[in-house]
Parts: sequence; structure tokens; C-alpha cells
Amino acid sequence: MSLFEYKAVDTAGKACKGVIEASDRRTAIGLLAQKGQFALELGQTLSEAKAVSSMTDTAAQRGRQIYVSGRETLAISTQLSTALKAGLPVLEALQIIREQQSKPATIHLLDELSRQVSSGKPLSDAMAEHPKTFGPLYVSMVRVGETGGILEQTMDQLVRLLGREEKIKSNIKNAAAYPVVVLSVGMISAVVMLIWVLPKIIGTIGSDPAMLPMPTKVLLGISAFLIHYGWLAAIAVIAGWYAFVKWKNSPEGRLVWDTFKLKIPIVGKVLRTLAVGRFARTLGSLCKSGITILEGLAVVRDTLGNEALAVQIDKVASEVKTGRSVAEPLGQSGLFDKLLVQIVAIGEQTGRLDELLLQAADTFDEQADAVLVQFASLLPTILILALAAVIGFIIAATLLPIMGMDLTSVR
Repeated sequence: MSLFEYKAVDTAGKACKGVIEASDRRTAIGLLAQKGQFALELGQTLSEAKAVSSMTDTAAQRGRQIYVSGRETLAISTQLSTALKAGLPVLEALQIIREQQSKPATIHLLDELSRQVSSGKPLSDAMAEHPKTFGPLYVSMVRVGETGGILEQTMDQLVRLLGREEKIKSNIKNAAAYPVVVLSVGMISAVVMLIWVLPKIIGTIGSDPAMLPMPTKVLLGISAFLIHYGWLAAIAVIAGWYAFVKWKNSPEGRLVWDTFKLKIPIVGKVLRTLAVGRFARTLGSLCKSGITILEGLAVVRDTLGNEALAVQIDKVASEVKTGRSVAEPLGQSGLFDKLLVQIVAIGEQTGRLDELLLQAADTFDEQADAVLVQFASLLPTILILALAAVIGFIIAATLLPIMGMDLTSVR
């Protein structure tokens, strides 16, 4: 049994603190919930010191970071979870998994993890040295699993989380693939018609430029610009894109851009729905593993995929520190689903926040899948209609002089 220092709020929203005896963090949080107290902070003596030390040393160890893809990380995690369920020690499990790999980066990563674990280092600390592969969520859950002796369960939850994230990435890629192809083909077709086809047709007609219809004059002007200054336009587009990406990756630019994305009719709905599912599943898994609500919010904010939503989570965490519930500031932000807010409120009142969030996560994930399917079917249609209008205008402007000649000859 261990002693844990805690800060909590009761059902009336009153802040309280004290010391509780429990076998691990998860049990301590459960005991507080039974007393009608919701844990905000839970002291962890030695393990907390290790965590701080690990995070502090990460910057100095970045030269040894090893990166593997999300798909490979999911495969490793699944194998590790299976090995732990079979009763294998962590070191032996890592060594067995390493023998099954074929990619050099994955082999190198597992060799490094095995070396550090064999030297007495906790698996979470070894993983924390590779933040490009194992993010804060992954490391936090593994650390809690090691501390509470529930690594097998936390790895199983991690596999589910990672599997869901990979599915989301795959759905987004599939949804974007067809629109990107349509847009690329349409733009290439328009440029070819403007630079090569249109000038030849108009040159064959031999009409006086002053007598041409206005749409044809506009296209000829665009065509002349692309022929003579196309290289300059290409340089301007590349420079503009580089400046935009650099601005978007800055803290200020990321916040402004992500806020703007939430306001786009279709895209904003997709992003919000995905964020709600991630929030419910991630925070539910973290709380179930024994992580306090404040620690959980600090990890969740980086999993939402949108800086504007992450800033709102930071504000929620600040309010929780003053003794307020999570649901109240979450609802006041106006950016999160009302159902999510109600579930969080009920979970706080009953002490079953982790259970209710995980149950609701399946519903939110189904909503996210439905929105992605709708987005994937609607966006290509909009792009095709827009490109059809552009190509149609080009064709019409090209044919107008020819039709004019035919009418003149008839007269």
C-alpha cells in the first residue's frame, strides 16, 4: 500500500485535499470517487520524479530519436499487448517482437528499447526518448500501467486508441484521394487549353482581336500572361505556398488557421466530430488507467488535431484547477458537442467518468465515420461541378468566334 497526496472537488464543487492510502493510482481515484470526491491532482513520489526527469532529458536525447510510422507502431503495440497477455516479461516480449521485424528502423527501435529495459530502465522512460514514435499519450499510459501493475490492460487500451487513429487517417486519405485527382486533372486540362489549344484555334480563325467576344478576350489575356509570364506565376505560387505553410506552422498562424477551419461548413463539422470522438476515447482511457483529470486534459489537448480546440481544453484545465467541474467550462466554450458535455457532467457526478466516456466514444466514432462518408461523397461532386463550369466557360469562349464566323457567312 502507498500514500497518495491528492487535491479534489466534491459533488458540490468544493475544493478539498488530503492523503489517501491505496495500492495504486487507479485504486486511489476509485476510493475518492466512492467518497464523492473527484481527483484533480494525485501525488506520485518517486515515479513522478522519474517522469519529470525523463521529460527534461528528452531534448538532450533527440539525436538518438528513432521514428517509425503509425502503422508500424500499431503493429508493435498489438504484438506487445498479446505477449503481455500471454504472461511474458517485457524484455523477453521486446526481444521476440524484434525477431519478427524486417524494417531496419523498427529493428533499431526495438533493439534500443530492449537495451535500455535490460539495463533497468522502465519501458515508459525508454519510450519517452523517442517522442516522434511514442507521443505523450502513449508514454503516460505505459507509465501508469507500470506504476499500477496494469501494463497489460493499458497496452490493450492503447492498441484500441492507435487502431482508431489509424482508421481515421486511412478514411481521411481515402476521402481526399479522389478530389485531389479530379482537381489536378482539371487544372492541368485548363492550363493546356489556355496555353496551347486556345491560341491555335483563334490564330486559325484570324479574326480582329477587337471584334472578338468579351469572354474570348478575357481568355486570350489569361493565355498571353501564362505564355509570357507563366514561370513568374509558378515562382509566385511556390513562394506563396512556402510562406503560407511557414505561417501555418507558427503558434499564432496555427491557431488562426485552425479556428478558420472550424468555421468552414463541411470541414468544420468533420473536424469537430473527429475531435469529440478522440476526446471521449482518450480521456476515458487515461482516467481508467488511473491518470488524474488534470494530467489527462494535458495529454488530450495534443490529440485533438486542432489548436483552437486545444486552447479551449487548456482553459478548461485552468478552470478545473480553481475547483470547477470539467463539464461547465467545456459547455461554455461552445465548440464541443452538447452530448459530450452532458456525459462528462453525469460522469463527474457519479464518479464513472471513464466508463461513460468509453461507452460514448463508440457512438461518437460512428458519427465521425458517417460524417467522413458524407464528406467523401459531397466534396468530389462540388469539385466536379466547379471544374465543369470552368472548362465549359473555356470551351464556350473558344467556340463563340467560330459561331460568329458561321453566322456572318450565312448572311
